[in-house]
Amino acid sequence: MKATFLSMLGLSVASAFAPVQLSPRQSLSLFMAEEAEAKEAKLVSGEELEVMLTEWDEPLVLDAYATWCGPCLLMAPEFEAAAQELKGKVRFVKLDTDKDEAMAARLNIMGLPTLLFLDKFEPKDEGPEEEQNAKAVLKGRIEGALRKSNIIDLCEYYFFDGPEPKL
Repeated sequence: MKATFLSMLGLSVASAFAPVQLSPRQSLSLFMAEEAEAKEAKLVSGEELEVMLTEWDEPLVLDAYATWCGPCLLMAPEFEAAAQELKGKVRFVKLDTDKDEAMAARLNIMGLPTLLFLDKFEPKDEGPEEEQNAKAVLKGRIEGALRKSNIIDLCEYYFFDGPEPKL
């Protein structure tokens, strides 16, 4: 069956699975094309996330994901598209839960993907000391893959007093 299908395409079984040889120039151009595509949603480590949570300039959306997670892979382009659309208003970052299990545990990530909507904590009045030392507030938490429009609607709701989205 495989040989018949490949022969219809004009290929032999041996040539269909033969490795493709690229010149150094071709492989360099492929590598450069990947590098040229800058991502708005940056991959961060737990340590980098800790720093981000102390240096606020914009609200933050964190995508906790794993490379083996099907829904995470489906949501990745949607998350990136939302990051590009809200560039300059909201920061988007991704945390690989397999590479940084300790941070995933601290964030209580139990399902994948999980989106955390975080904003700078601004105390309203005098409260407990631990509350005064807080740097971030969790505005929302969603488990499961979302579309770009849903992510944007949630950002509008949590960060910019938009209407409550219907998911």
